[in-house]
Amino acid sequence: MLVVVVDSATPAVTAAVAALRPDRVEILAQQVSVDARAHGELLAPAIQTVLADAGVKPGALDAVVAGLGPGPFTGLRVGLVTAAAFGHSLGIPTYGVCSLDALGWGQQGTVLAATDARRKELYWAVYADGERVSGPAVDRPDEVASRAAAAGAVRVVGEGGEKYDLGLQSAEPRYPVPAALAALAADRIRAGAPSEPLTPLYLRRPDATLPGQQRKSVLQ
Repeated sequence: MLVVVVDSATPAVTAAVAALRPDRVEILAQQVSVDARAHGELLAPAIQTVLADAGVKPGALDAVVAGLGPGPFTGLRVGLVTAAAFGHSLGIPTYGVCSLDALGWGQQGTVLAATDARRKELYWAVYADGERVSGPAVDRPDEVASRAAAAGAVRVVGEGGEKYDLGLQSAEPRYPVPAALAALAADRIRAGAPSEPLTPLYLRRPDATLPGQQRKSVLQ
């Protein structure tokens, strides 16, 4: 089965083509461009490039996998709208994966996954042997460090560990990995699970509001 994978939850604009084998995920082509201000300009051409590099026609694809975030509003929206439009136009199902899960996937021991949420905050989650045990959430770096220490984390993956001193050893990957995104959706794809709405994990309201409107709590 052939899958196109996209993620735009971080400054990394990611596109890949993956083949789902019976026992593994094989990445046939991938492109990752780091530019926090150019998600809209880079993603669609990146998809075209990886399809060409993999020698795969769009009509041969079986599914779309997209990182759901958490991530800043504009960049994340680009990826999810692109993925949804791609799936709709081809008549193939779409599946979502928490982008932080693609950082924590395959990690041994207890690790923190943290990405830049701007406003001097981090998106984060804690993983034990690759399984999420807390989060996702958004908090100040000192709060994230405290929660990670309480959970027993000794390493941090994701760009957040490089931007802020969290008292943890920084480790790879820095950005969500296409192979991990595909692997986390693989069972659903192989089982022919129903297509999923690509609901973004914003975790807070966008900065922009219409004139006269008050920003509401993300919980409302």
